[in-house]
Amino acid sequence: MDVAEKSKLTFEKVGKKYGKTEVLKNLSGTIPTRQITSLIGPNGAGKSTLLAILSRLLVQDSGSVYFMERDLTSYKGEELAKKLSILKQSNHLEIKLTVKDLVSFGRFPYSKGRLTAEDWRKVYEALVFSDLTAMQDMYIDELSGGQRQRAFIAMIIAQDTDFILLDEPLNNLDMKHAVQVMKTLRRLVDELGKTVVIVIHEINFAAQYSDHIVALKDGEIRYNDRTEHVIHADVLREIFEIDFDIIETGTKKICNYFNL
Repeated sequence: MDVAEKSKLTFEKVGKKYGKTEVLKNLSGTIPTRQITSLIGPNGAGKSTLLAILSRLLVQDSGSVYFMERDLTSYKGEELAKKLSILKQSNHLEIKLTVKDLVSFGRFPYSKGRLTAEDWRKVYEALVFSDLTAMQDMYIDELSGGQRQRAFIAMIIAQDTDFILLDEPLNNLDMKHAVQVMKTLRRLVDELGKTVVIVIHEINFAAQYSDHIVALKDGEIRYNDRTEHVIHADVLREIFEIDFDIIETGTKKICNYFNL
């Protein structure tokens, strides 16, 4: 078994209930390594719940999650934080921090707050990679929503994990900043060999930037396949219950659902 095979994130027969509501129903699957996997589906499909379970922010009621051939629950927090990072949907800060200070938080699993020269090198590399060096001394509360989100992603980059999970990182971003975020995630995969899993609502961002799509509906995985195999009118109609017209543009597809 090669390294990529061993480092897979897999889940088997995962179930979750909130009260009497079954949110996830016996889900099984594997997250492909060194790719962007998008979790898509309507509201309430279970996307964020599945992501939270895969990152151990939430404990499933049944089933198992395995990471690098070990049960996810067997990892100590510090050990897992060096291998897998998670950016939640909402990130609120009550303290006044510069961009550089925020990004340096990504080194906490390694430094425990006492940053070494190597830690600061990783922080600087993350700032450069995210094109944030010009604003590294600005305070987070002075930034636009898009700039702030890029700063949080830079923090995750500084954490330097092989697996990066993000819950709706494009939420409330305008088109320019959403594209910047997706291009950064694409580069993480193509240039650094990271594995990225993202919950995303805008189907065209999933179609343009992801390699793999997991489509959920009513707590079930309806499709788990290469992007080009999921971006089809009949598949998306089944998932979202609206009509789609798929426009071919070279190797990519655009999903028109606005005026059908």
